[in-house]
Amino acid sequence: MQNPVKNSECESCLRKLLINEGFKLSLQRASGETGVDILASKNNEDLHIEVIGYKKTGPARAKDFYEIFFRAVSRLNNGAQNCVIALPKQFEVGLPARAGHHRVAWERIGEAFPELEIWLVDVDEASYKKTSWVYWLGKFRGSQDLS
Repeated sequence: MQNPVKNSECESCLRKLLINEGFKLSLQRASGETGVDILASKNNEDLHIEVIGYKKTGPARAKDFYEIFFRAVSRLNNGAQNCVIALPKQFEVGLPARAGHHRVAWERIGEAFPELEIWLVDVDEASYKKTSWVYWLGKFRGSQDLS
């Protein structure tokens, strides 16, 4: 099993990386406070970033993932043009299967929300990888190619 990562660890790491890239960030929210986790601005571009950690159990991870999806797209109500779901890199292993399990819906979500991205945050290496939503469907298809 992959090591758990707290929400706060993932958010703190990503905040440091974005500051180093010259982004101006919203203040960190207090526990229980609603709103976007990170609003990052640079060169007239605003990123609305929602962050979760990596829990020990699969059902808890699934619940968090579905919740973060709806939190991210809800930022469209506030005029967001770039919606980011930031996850610990440990999610990389299961994302292709999740995309494949919801294949038709996953593809339609990608078409409906072209501004939606998934970023994988590596808290150990202090780095992150940007991907589009539909990227993961391609990874699933690639894993199914047995030729």
